[in-house]
Amino acid sequence: MLLKKHFNLTARLFSLVFLFTFFLNSLFAKDILLFKTYDEKIFQDKNLSHYLMSEKLDGVRGIWDGKSMQTRARNPIKLPVFFTKNFPNFELDGELWIQRNSFEQISSLVRQDDSNLEHWKSVTYNVFDVPNACEEFKLNPCTLEARLEILKNYLSKYPNDFIKIIPQIRIKNQEHLKQFYQDLVAQNAEGVIIRKNDALYERKRSDNAYKLKPFEDAECVVKKHYEGKGKFLGKMGSLLCEGYIDGKRIEFKIGSGFKDEERINPPAIGSIITYKYNGFTINKKPKFATYLRMYK
Repeated sequence: MLLKKHFNLTARLFSLVFLFTFFLNSLFAKDILLFKTYDEKIFQDKNLSHYLMSEKLDGVRGIWDGKSMQTRARNPIKLPVFFTKNFPNFELDGELWIQRNSFEQISSLVRQDDSNLEHWKSVTYNVFDVPNACEEFKLNPCTLEARLEILKNYLSKYPNDFIKIIPQIRIKNQEHLKQFYQDLVAQNAEGVIIRKNDALYERKRSDNAYKLKPFEDAECVVKKHYEGKGKFLGKMGSLLCEGYIDGKRIEFKIGSGFKDEERINPPAIGSIITYKYNGFTINKKPKFATYLRMYK
């Protein structure tokens, strides 16, 4: 009994530590551009011709500060020397990416210390903004297209095959956006990014930058494991997770999305996972919550 109480206390402490770490990471992420969820109602009265759309890549966010690269949580990313040859001395924001449905591969690669791996030759750094271009290059007007043009001109003089500029397409109307989104999703893309062309780079969750995906995702802390039944007997059937929605603490179960090996060795209590969902129930809990991956 005493051992059980000790275990529960330890698990709770781990949970609090991980949750605190996660929210610290969220705070650090506020000095970069963050995207709001697209809502068609918001755009009913907007002129979509002022907006650009592009594919949302399922990679690892990479912030190049002119000397080194960091994740959105400001953790260093060790890149091979051959990869960063001719990288500019000004800031870039983008995604380290391999190909569609390859998040686990790029995530694993980023976490490794050996930066001379041959695998890096299949990675590209896909840039969607040049954050400090307005001030550094005195751009006026300082549109998104103009900021990316700075990088395009730089690469024409100092080529690097690993840097790619994500194509930005001017939106004609809702039907144009809808068709673009449907075509990408049919090709297993993660979704679409929508940004106002004449908006500055904002280091916060912006009213001028949106993400449109088939589902939403979020993070939560694993609180408890529940043993499975039937074909999952002897394995984890589901887990209890703790997260925050609009600043309010919630607990809910996640029982789908796990591979067989993940049910045998489930995410540890106190660890942070990423899950996907489709809206909320009447009780403000994630609807159809499904496990995606460990939070990186």
